[in-house]
Amino acid sequence: MDADQFVVLGLARVRSTWFTEVSRWATAGAIPVEFVKCVSPEEVRARLASGRAFSALLVDGALPALDRDLVESARAQGCAVLAVDDGMPRRDLAAIGVSAVLPEPLDRRMLMAALRDHAQPVQRLADTIDLTGHPEATGSWRGHLVVLLGAGGAGTSTLAMATAQAFAVDARYGGRVLLADLALDADLAMLHDVGDVVPGLQELVEAHRSGRPAADDVQALTFALPDRGYDLLLGLRRHRDWSALRPRATAAALDSLLCTYQVVVADVEADLEGQDDCGSLDIEDRNRLARTATAHADVVAVTCQPTLVGLHRLVRHLDALFRHGVAARRILPVVNRAPRQGRLRAELARAVAELAAPLGPDAAQLCSPLFVPDRRGLDDLMRAADPLPASFTRPIGEAMRALLDRVEPPTAADPQRVVPGSLGAWSPA
Repeated sequence: MDADQFVVLGLARVRSTWFTEVSRWATAGAIPVEFVKCVSPEEVRARLASGRAFSALLVDGALPALDRDLVESARAQGCAVLAVDDGMPRRDLAAIGVSAVLPEPLDRRMLMAALRDHAQPVQRLADTIDLTGHPEATGSWRGHLVVLLGAGGAGTSTLAMATAQAFAVDARYGGRVLLADLALDADLAMLHDVGDVVPGLQELVEAHRSGRPAADDVQALTFALPDRGYDLLLGLRRHRDWSALRPRATAAALDSLLCTYQVVVADVEADLEGQDDCGSLDIEDRNRLARTATAHADVVAVTCQPTLVGLHRLVRHLDALFRHGVAARRILPVVNRAPRQGRLRAELARAVAELAAPLGPDAAQLCSPLFVPDRRGLDDLMRAADPLPASFTRPIGEAMRALLDRVEPPTAADPQRVVPGSLGAWSPA
């Protein structure tokens, strides 16, 4: 077996013999190729734009969709275009930029020779990361997952940074705290001035497609931030890159993070719609990160502004969480830039309780809102990439820890020795 691994997109007419043969060779391991079959040119373009690396596009030369635009789209992503020609005189495929033309019936050796000459193999993370498992990554121990979500402009990302920093300075967690950017529009790399875009979430999910990397390898895909005390997992590089995340691999990646860190703080989107809500499986796949994170979270903090629109959005997010199956006792409403007057805070708390009450009987267990006052100078700290002040992060961390202690199931007490006969005597009566 060749050591190189090629990832090849395939597009052909219905019931093409060579298309079936290539799929069979790849499935049986007869060629070192991962063959991704596409049903339309639109799917080819979507996969090319997903951010995943592809070696070549193997396409039927008789398809009208094989034109200069499709070839250029593939070549722009570093993907060679190989055409399979049935010998009928139609057009000059080389003139539109096709790298090589293979005759039909397709020969396995000729296909591999063309791939080696014109395409680049894709190095799998499984070849560079030990996927055989690790005691820390495969045991029953799991860390805490704290999720923050909210409408745009509510300060969700800033509060997520403050939460991670508050947990990082707590000796109980030993500095093993991760801030994960699971939003579709990822901003945490910019807010931390990381200066790079890789590795990140996409590489972590890709590493879990065929196994489970060790804890050290998982941590190697994050950025250490010594000044803040936590590690940072970068998010998607583009909004549309969600299409490259496989559902099972995404869930496994999140589980590995919880096996590696004692606390994972996740910044996610507030959109939780799934197929049951809107009838679209694509929408559910797009919201996979938020749906998976909130379903497994120990605490879900919902941020809002102390305005009419802010409270309205808060209630909508609470309703979405309830319908998604998140228990009210695990949800913490957070009012950012809240007023400092006690009277105004009491009015906001009463308004949240009254508006949430019709959402269901479980709403009575909802926590009182956490009020975070406006803090001047945060933008300057962000621009300088300095840690957030402890006076700002401490109250947020205390509220999160208090809710964690409330929802965490109590540990079983150690068995106590008893003296025989001290518990009473058995009687037929």
